[in-house]
Amino acid sequence: MSRRSCGRRCRASAGSAVADAREVVDAAADDLERAAEAALRPRRLADFVGQEVVRDQLSLLLDAANARQSPPDHVLLSGPPGLGKTTLAMIIAAEVEGSLRLTSGPAIQHAGDLAAILSSLQDRDVLFIDEIHRLARPAEEMLYLAMEDYRVDVIVGKGPGATSIPLSLPPFTVVGATTRAGLLPAPLRDRFGFTGHLEFYSPAELERVLRRSAGLLGAPLHDDAATELASRSRGTPRIANRLLRRVQDFAQVRGSGELDLAAAHGALDVFEVDRLGLDRLDRAVLQALCNRFGGGPVGLTTLAVTVGEEPETVETVAEPFLVREGLIVRTPRGRMATPAAYDHLGLDRPGDGLLFV
Repeated sequence: MSRRSCGRRCRASAGSAVADAREVVDAAADDLERAAEAALRPRRLADFVGQEVVRDQLSLLLDAANARQSPPDHVLLSGPPGLGKTTLAMIIAAEVEGSLRLTSGPAIQHAGDLAAILSSLQDRDVLFIDEIHRLARPAEEMLYLAMEDYRVDVIVGKGPGATSIPLSLPPFTVVGATTRAGLLPAPLRDRFGFTGHLEFYSPAELERVLRRSAGLLGAPLHDDAATELASRSRGTPRIANRLLRRVQDFAQVRGSGELDLAAAHGALDVFEVDRLGLDRLDRAVLQALCNRFGGGPVGLTTLAVTVGEEPETVETVAEPFLVREGLIVRTPRGRMATPAAYDHLGLDRPGDGLLFV
């Protein structure tokens, strides 16, 4: 085997290992996931479930803008992935009867990329920028002027002969989405007229999401199955809808065809999602901490090697939920398991250690 072909195969293998770690309860979404979600997204604000505070604030903002026949203020939506930021951007465009242009911060690496997008906007269009905190600095500075004055300066030529040509833009609305609001530069954050933070959903709200999605899929969901799925969805509608589709698969292939509690339990068992919503990777992290390291502390790299994953995978996929559920804590010396982790795994708690006195 040549060195070049070996390199390609090794890189492909590494990519596959990372992809395999994205379990059914991962809140991130790939292209296929987004295509499946599109059929389940609400089209109007009145159909959007949950996020009562943000929904009420947006309703006021949009109603006032429509009454004035002007585009609404720029909107910044922050919060963990899978809670509905993209859906709300689509709803905003529908409510103001404008077109939606979707892009992302990592996709805009040069000011010219952003200028091409901005120059194609029409009156009252909505520009949705996902992961806006990852916008390249030159594009970010161009966006400042576009959001504030509805114009961009296009540089033509190079060197001493370069000239700046101002380009006027029609009134439009920027909807920015970020999972890490703290990384957003203050000058950019200040240009948004409305900032909304999306919270995790309650089990009751997730049940409403599941029933609505089941109706759109043409597969009525039993009440006890909806309750069970909602309790294992990590407070995230994207995960709830993903589990619902897996239950539908199980009911069709191995069950009675009904989305009942038996089908829910069967699908959850197949995909190794336990009663707290933990999957294989989550439990591997907890078991390594409790069984092999005595509860910790242990460094992230060591923990990742122990469970056979990349440190980034453990940190971004498993750790946020484990910390939020109080199963592990992050300390300056490393990760440590809490008494709740031992209880969940059915293990005896250690008799010493700072967390267990």
